[in-house]
Amino acid sequence: MSKGFATRAVHDGYDCQSQGGGAASVPIYQSAAFDMVTADRGDALAAGEIRGFSYSRLANPTVKVLEDRLASLEGGKGAVAMASGMAAVSCALMCAAEGGGRLISPVDLYGTSVDAMKTFFPNFGIETDFVDDINDLEAVESLIQDDTRAIFAESVANPSTAIADIPGLADLAHRHGLALIIDNTVPTPYLLKPIDFGADIVVHSTTKGISGHGNSLGGVIVDAGRFDWGNGRFPQMSQPELIISDERHGSMVSFLDAFGKMAFLHRVHTKYLHTFGAVMSPFTAYLQLTGLETLAQRVATEVKTATTLARHLLTIPQVEQVNYSGIPEGRHHGDADQQNRLASTLLPKGVGTILSFKVQGGYEQVKRIVDSVRLMSYMPNIGDCRTLIVDPARITHREVPEPYRLSAGVGDDLIRISVGLENPDDLITDLDQAFATAYQGTLQG
Repeated sequence: MSKGFATRAVHDGYDCQSQGGGAASVPIYQSAAFDMVTADRGDALAAGEIRGFSYSRLANPTVKVLEDRLASLEGGKGAVAMASGMAAVSCALMCAAEGGGRLISPVDLYGTSVDAMKTFFPNFGIETDFVDDINDLEAVESLIQDDTRAIFAESVANPSTAIADIPGLADLAHRHGLALIIDNTVPTPYLLKPIDFGADIVVHSTTKGISGHGNSLGGVIVDAGRFDWGNGRFPQMSQPELIISDERHGSMVSFLDAFGKMAFLHRVHTKYLHTFGAVMSPFTAYLQLTGLETLAQRVATEVKTATTLARHLLTIPQVEQVNYSGIPEGRHHGDADQQNRLASTLLPKGVGTILSFKVQGGYEQVKRIVDSVRLMSYMPNIGDCRTLIVDPARITHREVPEPYRLSAGVGDDLIRISVGLENPDDLITDLDQAFATAYQGTLQG
């Protein structure tokens, strides 16, 4: 039986009779450990010969349902849930580049992702080559070196909403034996499934639209299960690993030997999640499963409201620029025609629920606007059912070097809005009164 997105968001990964004793909602398995029953079964579980649960740092039934459901919605072969979006991003990138590899990434990313690649990963021997425009495929190709392992980009960038040319990047990456890793947090799988367009690995901050209620932190890594990790660029996948081997019988295997094209996901799970311990709690998984059930309905409504707000902002005289690639008249990072084409081909249902805009008067006016809103909340999150407003240059992108911020359009005159489920007219009224207050009642029109 073929099921639609909304149906899978409610049902996939869980059978209430076989997994939950008839419970309609996925039970919260709030337990650190599970009975392994017999010594032979415990040995088989530890060796990975059978599937099951022994310790919640390794796997948990509630978390497993969330992993399976998100893998289904993204069109992947498997997923690993983690304690936060940055845990997912960091572990995915480090797993790809560990042992002295290089990454290629745009400067137009969430601030902490840039900071991790620019100042933190080099301490582990992982370097990143940054490009101003990830869709300039010639510029990206010129950065590829013998030790380059992966290209990383956001499907829809935060806060510019620039759309990545995923098919073009996938073709380029695969011609050179590189993996394409896409952060799909902004659109969610309801609006875009990067795997359908060639991405190999998809990451999310499930804190955002997946959860949708701003009540829990989480992240996920989804593996398409089709990349050749044995192409010579990823020596870590071919080295023997004791944790998945049978040392007692002299059998030593690598992740590539044991798992083939699923080597990456199993390495993330067995080495990174197991060792670093950034584990999602069962209660968090329950909250995010609850939010996931209404993902399609929430995002569809929020996209309509975001489009309405973006067009209204274009009418405000003190707004100098609106960044929302969901409308043709929104400013586009790079080639406007290309962005319009990508919007129509990759994201026909909408580009997401965030937008940003630049205002006259610089930071002083930005402060007045964010201090004057009454309905919107001044918070750094996105994807909440509440509408949130923030000044990215001072908050979410504070750690990004100034040249990178300015290249990405994140100056002190920029405001970002994450659109929630409120009535659009109420949000417009709130914006208008905030502008009127900030500009001392001089707003026209």
